[in-house]
Amino acid sequence: QVQLVESGGGLVQAGGSLRLSCEYSGNIFKIHAMGWYRHCPGKQRELVAVISSGGGTKYAESLQGRFTISRDNAKSTVYLQVNNLEPDDTAVYYCHAGTTYGEVWGPGTLVTVSS
Repeated sequence: QVQLVESGGGLVQAGGSLRLSCEYSGNIFKIHAMGWYRHCPGKQRELVAVISSGGGTKYAESLQGRFTISRDNAKSTVYLQVNNLEPDDTAVYYCHAGTTYGEVWGPGTLVTVSS
């Protein structure tokens, strides 16, 4: 009932920035919160940030300050602004929605940070 699709990933040099987008559709009124996760090579999937339907945000402590989550309700889009990227930020970044139906994941978008 809820669908997510990410975009905005790509290759960026260390110190650069990207803005990832997640467009959501379907029965969006059943979405309680949305977030961004990432899966770095050799590591488990980890939470990056989450934003509630009311706009409240939370971040992984180690990433707070470089990552900013926001949303544009008119565009049905959640964003993740990533600044001062490091090679260790290389990962597949996934959009996530917590809904009345359960968890929904997007297919992911790859961010590669070069030295």
